[in-house]
Amino acid sequence: MDEVVIHTDGGCRGNPGPGAWAAVLRSGDRGRELVGTEAETTNNRMELMAAIKALESLKRPCRARMVTDSKYLKSGITEWLPNWIENGWKNSRRKPVLNRDLWERLRRLCEGHDVRWEWVEGHAGVPDNERCDRLLNEALDRLQRNSPGW
Repeated sequence: MDEVVIHTDGGCRGNPGPGAWAAVLRSGDRGRELVGTEAETTNNRMELMAAIKALESLKRPCRARMVTDSKYLKSGITEWLPNWIENGWKNSRRKPVLNRDLWERLRRLCEGHDVRWEWVEGHAGVPDNERCDRLLNEALDRLQRNSPGW
């Protein structure tokens, strides 16, 4: 099984507001960068989309080390998800889980791979985490330039 290290990041300008996500994938001496935008979204949705799009880009089952600076993403997938499912997709306050559509999508994608989740502090000099941040901000800059009235 191939091993890949995936760094992800997502964010918005305003929350909600225009958003972007980015992922940097590395396996051996190969690397790939992915980026995308949405006109109206939230920070949490963009964090989830970064992980989803990275896993969707894998061509075969892999051992993946998923590195994120989002505690929401890491805690959600490693700690909260089993309880949400057991409680009928309700959170600890008995309210519907936000972003359920993306959590279900991410869960299905993880089943096809051996994914280990790792949290790193954002803006702390981790090169591929910093690269993701630059990629998503460049994408947001392009989106802003191309959106009249923004």
